[in-house]
Amino acid sequence: MKRITVLLAEDHLIVREGLRALLEAEGDIEVVGEVQTGRQAVQLTKKLRPGVVVMDIAMPLLNGLEATRQILKAVPATRVLILSAHSDDEYIRQVVMLGAAGYLIKQTSADLLSRAIREIQKGNTFFSPSIAHRLHSLSLESPDGCGVLKKKKTVLTSREVEVLQLIAEGKANKQVAAELGISVKTVEKHRQHLMSKLDLHDTAGLTRYAIAAGIIESRVRVTLI
Repeated sequence: MKRITVLLAEDHLIVREGLRALLEAEGDIEVVGEVQTGRQAVQLTKKLRPGVVVMDIAMPLLNGLEATRQILKAVPATRVLILSAHSDDEYIRQVVMLGAAGYLIKQTSADLLSRAIREIQKGNTFFSPSIAHRLHSLSLESPDGCGVLKKKKTVLTSREVEVLQLIAEGKANKQVAAELGISVKTVEKHRQHLMSKLDLHDTAGLTRYAIAAGIIESRVRVTLI
């Protein structure tokens, strides 16, 4: 029997170790890699091409939502299962819009996690009962009954999201440039374009926007200049 290959994307080591132990106890699932940032998740998915990526949302350098978008564009055969402590409506909307195959909250059982991986590997979708309920409610709230499933126009490009997250995490232009492999001048242009596009005027404004949009968690940077 062919085993389902899984990549774990989670920034907390103890959680990754627990997930690996749980999944490797299943005879049909093989954990082929672990990463702690969204950027690493994209890079390793391109290299290993796992069947499923189990993805946290709140990760440094590149959040799980943007990592999901980049993975599904680069390796469409890979399925992404979101495993997060967050179940806010906006996160649910974005996950569905991006095309993730499933969404589980971290309070879920090990049995449900392995079942979700098997289902999405088959081409199905799988959501925690509470997430499924929210999806139903969000659909009913829209005028046509399917609003949550409609794609919205993307406000920011992938590169802009990457730059914004790094700025909001407190990185200086030089650090952002080194992380993304671009020039400082290009980072400055992205920063100015973001401010113009979002009608914001300083780094604190960009940080607040990043938190409100779910690009970073408020705990990542607790002080605003």
